[in-house]
Amino acid sequence: MAKVRIKLNSIEIGPINSVIQSIHEITQRAGVVMHGPIPLPTRKLKVTTRKSPCGDGTATFDRYEMRVHRRIIDIPAEDRILHPIMKLQIPRSVQIKIEMKD
Repeated sequence: MAKVRIKLNSIEIGPINSVIQSIHEITQRAGVVMHGPIPLPTRKLKVTTRKSPCGDGTATFDRYEMRVHRRIIDIPAEDRILHPIMKLQIPRSVQIKIEMKD
């Protein structure tokens, strides 16, 4: 049977968990088994800059970090599940990618 893989990315963990909870409720109402959410390694993007605007003076630095949280969900490809998922209100901070798997 064909499967649908849903990939979720976000820099905030709260909105991604609320989307996962909504998808879980939809699959429970339909009586279908959902595999996941499978957490993937968190990407940490780091940037180090000098505090001094001119570059002279003491060697003090600002360190910034952005974390990208990723999750994968696998569900069966059925219309009664996919239509409500496509109509979900997804926050702007969450990126969602839906692809078909065999």
